[in-house]
Amino acid sequence: MWYLLLLFIAVLVSSSLQFQFKHHDNNEVIQILEDLHLKCCNITRLYTLSETSVTGLPLYLIEFSTKPGQHEILKPEFKYIANMHGNEVLGRELTLKLADYLCEEYLKGNPDIKRLIQLTRIHLMPTMNPDGWQVSTDTGGTDYLIGRANNNSVDLNRNFPDLDKIVFSHEENHIYHNNHLLQDVTSLREPLQPETIAIIRLIMQIPFVLSANFHGGDLVANYPYDASRSGKLSGEYSKSPDDETFRHLAMQYSLFHADMANPKRNSCGGGRESIQFAKQGGITNGAKWYSVQGGMQDFNYLSSNDFEITLELGCEKYPPATALREEWERNKKALINFIWQSHIGVKGIVYNSITKLGVPNAVIHVKNITNAVATDIQHDITSVHDGDYFRLLTPGTYKMTAYRDGFLPHTRVVKVINRPYTEAQRVDFALKPISLPPYVRIQPHNILNSNPEELFSSAQEWTNWINNNQEPLALD
Repeated sequence: MWYLLLLFIAVLVSSSLQFQFKHHDNNEVIQILEDLHLKCCNITRLYTLSETSVTGLPLYLIEFSTKPGQHEILKPEFKYIANMHGNEVLGRELTLKLADYLCEEYLKGNPDIKRLIQLTRIHLMPTMNPDGWQVSTDTGGTDYLIGRANNNSVDLNRNFPDLDKIVFSHEENHIYHNNHLLQDVTSLREPLQPETIAIIRLIMQIPFVLSANFHGGDLVANYPYDASRSGKLSGEYSKSPDDETFRHLAMQYSLFHADMANPKRNSCGGGRESIQFAKQGGITNGAKWYSVQGGMQDFNYLSSNDFEITLELGCEKYPPATALREEWERNKKALINFIWQSHIGVKGIVYNSITKLGVPNAVIHVKNITNAVATDIQHDITSVHDGDYFRLLTPGTYKMTAYRDGFLPHTRVVKVINRPYTEAQRVDFALKPISLPPYVRIQPHNILNSNPEELFSSAQEWTNWINNNQEPLALD
């Protein structure tokens, strides 16, 4: 009798916690994340960013990892950010369902999901712009622009420091400085919004390897650069140094989506470039579509080690709730497969050959020697934390060099063979100190203790903040 009663109660509780395909309001988003954290407490962490939205709503993320709350050496960091434009809502619901799916499948013992979480630290942010979502929803969710911006009427995907302008200027003037460009910012086009500041701090704190941000209004995987070099508004292919890798990454979403890469599907009718998306594998160079200055995608690439693409998830910005279950099924394989792409290429540790301690902030430069003509990839990444690094690359032969002031450089030739759903191959670099005493690790700064009003009230204070916060940060 009691057994049956307990079983009945368990069924009721289970059904009440079962994910519902609907448009969840801002309070429900938090509740779902809290419930998932309780259900999968050993592999999740629920946290908020340093700033709130303009109206004071906290900006939540949920993390999946076997050791939540800390960077594990040689484990890549990955993120999805949704609902940057408040009226583009499909990504918001897909991110919530993805979190639910990872938790449920891990508990069920799904070997593929368990392995993914064991090998990857995954961060999911359902909404970057909860204020915009509220405005869009309150007005019916049918307008193409209402709710797009934050509560200060600022488009958050135009609000990041314009690092494209800086790297293009360096190219023209033959200045070899092509990464971690925040230190070169001397002025801002407009005040940074609290949501933007929060994401910048997240990017500076956690050494992301790969990420994507979700949008709506078309169906395509968009990759850098988003800004044109000439200033042309559209039609100009703006090639990044990692163009081959970015094309691969975009295709790894589009090909695993139900029909993003299907050449026979209907286009969303968003202009001449949009009509071609389905015929070119469901991917596009950002500036070739239309030029964006101050976007989050290119900011990630040029301010950190993170390779980010933008995923336009469908023609409708605010699809009806009845379409959400089908959209999950259309995107599920692509969402999981793209996370696995954080394991392509090469990873390893840069360490002091005398002390055997990891060397952070060592530069990793790559030259592609696959073909007869060797080509330098003019975008370097750096080692982080305890000297670990991750370099996303497509299959081929590369000459890789690690170097840092105070050490002799170390070069290795690497043949990259990317095997699906497994770890990147490991290549370590031992750097010999030029002089003794042995290298002493520099302690990181903690930008999270800074006052944002003081940080960003002037260009000079912005520059000071950048100069003081180029070290990788301790997470906890």
